[in-house]
Amino acid sequence: MPDTDLTIPQNDTTEQMQLARKFLGNNQFAHADAISRAVLKQDPENQDFLYILAVSMRLQESHSQSLQILDDMLVARPGYGRAHQERGYNLLALNKSAKARVAFELAVDLDPSLVGSWKSLATLYKRSGDHKQYSASQDQLAFLAKMPAELLSVISYMSDGKLQDAERLCRYFLRSNKTHIEGMRILAEIATRNKVLDDAEFLLESCVEFEPDHLDARIQYGNVLLRIQKFEKARQQSEFLIAKYPEDMGAIRLLHANACAGVGDNVPAIASYRQLIRHHPRDPQYCMELAHVLKAEGRFQEAVAYYQKAYELRPGYGDAYFSLANTKRYEFSADELDQMLGYVSAHEGGEVDRIQMHFALGKAFEDAKEYETSFEHYGKGNHLKQKSSQHHADRLQQRIDAQIASCTQELFKAKKDVGFKDPAPIFIVGLPRSGSTLVEQILSSHSQVDGTMELHNILNLAKRLRGKSGNPDEAPRYPGILQEIDASYFRRFGEQFINNTQAYRSDAAFFTDKMPNNFFHIGLIKLVLPDAKIIDARRHPMACCFSGFKQLFGEGQDFSYGLTEIGNYYRQYIKLMDHWDKVLPGFVLRVYYEDVVGNLVQQVGRLLDFCDLPFEQACIDFHKTERNVRTPSSEQVRQPIYTSGLELWRNYEKYLDPLKQALGQDVMARYPIE
Repeated sequence: MPDTDLTIPQNDTTEQMQLARKFLGNNQFAHADAISRAVLKQDPENQDFLYILAVSMRLQESHSQSLQILDDMLVARPGYGRAHQERGYNLLALNKSAKARVAFELAVDLDPSLVGSWKSLATLYKRSGDHKQYSASQDQLAFLAKMPAELLSVISYMSDGKLQDAERLCRYFLRSNKTHIEGMRILAEIATRNKVLDDAEFLLESCVEFEPDHLDARIQYGNVLLRIQKFEKARQQSEFLIAKYPEDMGAIRLLHANACAGVGDNVPAIASYRQLIRHHPRDPQYCMELAHVLKAEGRFQEAVAYYQKAYELRPGYGDAYFSLANTKRYEFSADELDQMLGYVSAHEGGEVDRIQMHFALGKAFEDAKEYETSFEHYGKGNHLKQKSSQHHADRLQQRIDAQIASCTQELFKAKKDVGFKDPAPIFIVGLPRSGSTLVEQILSSHSQVDGTMELHNILNLAKRLRGKSGNPDEAPRYPGILQEIDASYFRRFGEQFINNTQAYRSDAAFFTDKMPNNFFHIGLIKLVLPDAKIIDARRHPMACCFSGFKQLFGEGQDFSYGLTEIGNYYRQYIKLMDHWDKVLPGFVLRVYYEDVVGNLVQQVGRLLDFCDLPFEQACIDFHKTERNVRTPSSEQVRQPIYTSGLELWRNYEKYLDPLKQALGQDVMARYPIE
């Protein structure tokens, strides 16, 4: 029992934690227990004090009690590496070596800075005769021994999701160690997790310049280049590494496969994925990656077989089920439906897996015409996904208003033809699920047009112009800065766009860029590429928005995970497009999806005339064109035009009142096609 004169600080968890740790370090377990229990009485879910109590129980050899506390903790916080490490210590004390090994391996997967776990693993590997793993653990211990204590703390903060603390400490360390490679790598990883990818790219590019043979830095650099769609540069990094490590069947080979797939060179990509599968036959990730490329190539049955193999290798693998649903053609078996329903009802697996399965189930029950059940699953998937959404309606409003205020007729008159005059780019903009993939497939079927993908170049340029500010309330520089930039910069930006997108083209005179979010930046495009063509792919507001609502996107499009949110987004999109029509008359061609479906020949003629292209029958027969298509509509555009999808939203109409209200009668009434 603790001394009766123990005084526990009130209402100051920082002081309480410091005191509890002090008592724990001095083996005054009763005092540490008393403080922890006092805090937990008021705050039963306080993870930090639960952890202190679990450690205290272990040190007092109350291993079963410690394990119970840790198991309860890990239900709420499964990614807490130190809790897994504590489980390992307890299990070792109970002579459960095999389970302890699993716990320690989980710990270091989550937090590679945990020296105690690595030491325990080294002992267990040596004892079991696992020489390869023992050698790897010794290498990691040697690496950690050289790591400055500050960076070990940074890694621990990162592993615990405390990115702000991690970044602050890492930057403080780098002030005195400006070219410390590991410090720069870690800061780049923090930037990557915060989605500040330009910073990550710069840091890692510097790393490989300072230390060209640093393997991990170059792999990390290549993977960041993939994230920002600089696929050709990523491929160059992978080829540099493969030349040095031709036998590698891990991170280097995967980087090569992903980079080749990124530039659309699928033959070496498929070869590398198959090599990875042969060397890692139990890893479902490689099956998924191969399936995605096969799907993009139109090899439907082969893709399905690898998606199925992925969930066989990892039962409960939500991405495998969702990817099957996302082919838009696959029909789930009764067994597959039962498996998914079992997982989501039992809340098994991670939240991401459940989100993916809910969207897959929504599609499966839609195909079965069980619309109430279908909408229930779409709704649950969206609700779970919305919790991590970064979309804010007020920020969207600010972005739209800023474009309207800055991009005026006076601006375009004052800066007429200042950009790089090249007619090659054809931008296809709009909302996701608006028919933009169909427009792209029609145009890229023309002999003079290269179909690329959703290129991020314009978005990246806008981000650069936006600048950085430590004050979140301070307005970004872009788009207001467009009025201040010297005319010569616009030409330079346009020329950079043409040069940087060359890697995605063949030798055709024109090429498409189907990034839907470029509708925000039509003014910027006009200034940097005045001879570009812009096509606004538009679809009935209810059909477009509901189609977006029932689609789980790979990245971005956070506005789509709520009916009210996506309806408001459509309104703002219409508002901004009206502005572009006013200040840049004739610069944008509007193409309605329903018109394309209803009169393909006429609409193909409009598209080709607008792009100054002669008629070619291949554009009518677009479904016969063989090319990579990486959007959810990839299978649909490989089929002739069909009208069955135009009114699908009406099957769910009684659930869509929030969407109708968000859109408003004015938006609904002005759409020219019922």
